[in-house]
Amino acid sequence: MIQKYSQRSRSRGATLLIALIFLVLMSLFAISAFNSSSVNMRVVGNTESRQESAAAVQVAIEETISGTEFYVNPDGVAASTVPVDVTGDSVADYTVSMTPKPYCYRAVPTTLPAPTKTGSDGYEACRSAPSPPPVFVEGGPAGGASALACDDAEWNIRASVTDLATRTTVAADQGIAVTMFGYQVTDYCK
Repeated sequence: MIQKYSQRSRSRGATLLIALIFLVLMSLFAISAFNSSSVNMRVVGNTESRQESAAAVQVAIEETISGTEFYVNPDGVAASTVPVDVTGDSVADYTVSMTPKPYCYRAVPTTLPAPTKTGSDGYEACRSAPSPPPVFVEGGPAGGASALACDDAEWNIRASVTDLATRTTVAADQGIAVTMFGYQVTDYCK
C-alpha cells in the first residue's frame, strides 16, 4: 500500500510540472502578442504623422503659389516659414520651410487661347504684342523677342517640414507656370 501511494504522488508532481510548462508557454505567447501589437501601433502612428506632414507641405505649397510673392521675391519666401494647422484648433501644428528658394527654370512663349466672346480677356495685352521665337532657359534670364510678348515662366517650389515628435522629414516639389510679359521674365527669372 505504501508503494501505491508514492506512485500516485509522483504522477501528481508530473501533472503539476506539465501544467507549469504550459502556463509559461501561454505567458510567452501573450507577451509576444502584446509586443507585436505595440509595434504595429507605432508603425500606424508614424504613418499617420508622415501623412500629416505631407499634407502640411502641400498646404504650404498651395498657399505660396496662390500669390505672386514666390516669383516677385523668392528670397523672402525662402527666408520665411509657413505655419500650418492640420487639426483645426487654430494652433500651428507644423512649420513648413520653403527652401531652397523658388526658382525659374524655363520660359517659353505663351500659346494664346482663342479670345472669349463674352467677359474679359486675360490675354488681351499679350495679343497686341508680336509673337516671339521659342526660348528655353536653364537657370538663367529668359524672355521673348519683345518685352510685351507673353511668356510662360516655369517655376519650381520646394517645401519641407520635420515632425519634432517622430523626426520625420517630408519634402515636396511643385512646378507651376506663370504667364507674364517678357520684361517680367527677364526681371524675375534670374
